[in-house]
Amino acid sequence: MTSISLAEYHKQYAPKTKPKSGRSKFNAQRIEKDGMKFDSVKEYKRYIELTARMQRGEISELRCQVKFVLAPKVKLEGEKRAKPEFRYYADFTYIENGKFIVEDVKSPGTRNLPGYRNKKHLMKSVHDIDIREV
Repeated sequence: MTSISLAEYHKQYAPKTKPKSGRSKFNAQRIEKDGMKFDSVKEYKRYIELTARMQRGEISELRCQVKFVLAPKVKLEGEKRAKPEFRYYADFTYIENGKFIVEDVKSPGTRNLPGYRNKKHLMKSVHDIDIREV
């Protein structure tokens, strides 16, 4: 029987993991500009478009990453801890022609995910808000 050191054992048998990159599972590259973080370059470009529209007076009250509570925190019977509130974070909200707009930047790969579709459904049923997808 041969013996190997702990370091050699880990090198040979440890699970191989990839280092985390700045990309999401849908290959969107996260970006940080002017102290703000965006989940994708596409979202950042949309932010630039919306800020230009706000400067031209086409929209007002632009906000990023706005939280909407879809269901409150609950304590289930038999559970030690309460389940956290169910929430949706909109990429952008703003006022356009007197109407409140909730906007989400979506790629074809993320548009039909079950989690997003459920949140979109709840936004309509709980808050009576349609999410504008760009």
